[in-house]
Amino acid sequence: MTSVPAFTTLGGGPTILMLHGIGGGHLAFAPQVETFASAGYRAVAWDMPGYGHSAPIEPYTFKGLAHSCIQLIESLKCRSVILLGHSMGGMVAQEVVARRPELVTRLILCGTSPAFGKPDGDWQREFIAQRTAPLDAGKTMAEMAEVLVPQMIGPGALPEGVRLATHCMAQVPAATYRRALECLVTFDRRASLGHIHVPTLLIAGEHDRNAPPSVMKKMAEAIPQSTYHEMKGVGHLQNLEAPDDFDGVVLNFLALPQQLLH
Repeated sequence: MTSVPAFTTLGGGPTILMLHGIGGGHLAFAPQVETFASAGYRAVAWDMPGYGHSAPIEPYTFKGLAHSCIQLIESLKCRSVILLGHSMGGMVAQEVVARRPELVTRLILCGTSPAFGKPDGDWQREFIAQRTAPLDAGKTMAEMAEVLVPQMIGPGALPEGVRLATHCMAQVPAATYRRALECLVTFDRRASLGHIHVPTLLIAGEHDRNAPPSVMKKMAEAIPQSTYHEMKGVGHLQNLEAPDDFDGVVLNFLALPQQLLH
């Protein structure tokens, strides 16, 4: 019996479940938890397995991560959720909606893509080797965060948000980071995009090199009921670089009438 992942929750109303990226944790959504709760939602941010107080899973796969997320949704005792995923969390969100579409009423994908890297194994191995080389050389996650976070942001990033992102990444256990990287490079849900039948918002950052606007725009074109929004001046960490703008975009999307309610 696997344990339900740890999470933080605030507020009451329709549930928004937020899934962080590879360098995150529930704290990466601290600004959103507060804003969404004051806007009349039950805001929930999880710690992905292996992060925070969530037990790691074996094997560490998207199937396993989706299963953990589904367990969490079921434990929240709500029939369905608004699912918001950033980066790797956006991939977990795509996996959940592909496996259990009835659990998701709306989908919000930020700084993410429908597949990772190139299909050949060499590219994947090279990517993992590059990302883990500093750890192999004895660097801590905190030292890596100081280098990696500034590379991810845009010129308009809020300094407090950047500090929070750096803090979150510093807390990630090195072993989990390695497992998550190995998992990340296996992702490919391109064939599932056309089967997403809930209203979907895609948010890209103008300066995001991890999930460039061109990739997210193409992704939006493949999802039947999608809305695409590009945030100017920011990079990969949209919700922390410009939290007020980000929250506004999400809340406006959620305020739209849902013509196709089941």
